[in-house]
Amino acid sequence: MKCKIELNVEITLTPDEQHAINWVEAALNRAAEVEELPPVEVSVTIVDNERIHQLNKEYRDVDRPTDVLSFPLWEPDEEWVIDEEEERVALGDIVISLPKAKEQAEAYGHTLDREVGFLAVHGFLHLLGYDHETKEEEEEMFAKQEEILSLVGLHR
Repeated sequence: MKCKIELNVEITLTPDEQHAINWVEAALNRAAEVEELPPVEVSVTIVDNERIHQLNKEYRDVDRPTDVLSFPLWEPDEEWVIDEEEERVALGDIVISLPKAKEQAEAYGHTLDREVGFLAVHGFLHLLGYDHETKEEEEEMFAKQEEILSLVGLHR
């Protein structure tokens, strides 16, 4: 397993929501393989809109809920530090709003499984330094996301 995931769920889940959350591990492990990473560790926290709104305001000064936030533990120009005890690189934290994921799955006409997988991979790629500030960056990042999601069977 390339990616060790510490999953924290701060809300009560229905069986369908739990099923969707189960895709996080497969999607992030495939992302780590596609990116040819050494063994890595990521924390993923599932929250409600209120909590992600609070984090978005506190860390990004954006006063609204969002779908996913990423908090890398390193800067792109730094070398990775391998935790000798774990023998893994700690990449950082991903926070996903499950209510926002549900809204977006419905709006985009695909499954909650697909949306949760998408948000997890999107956050993971941000931890690796990918961004979508320019058209070129967006095309590269979104193509990578689609490749990874397709490989785990989460199609549109």
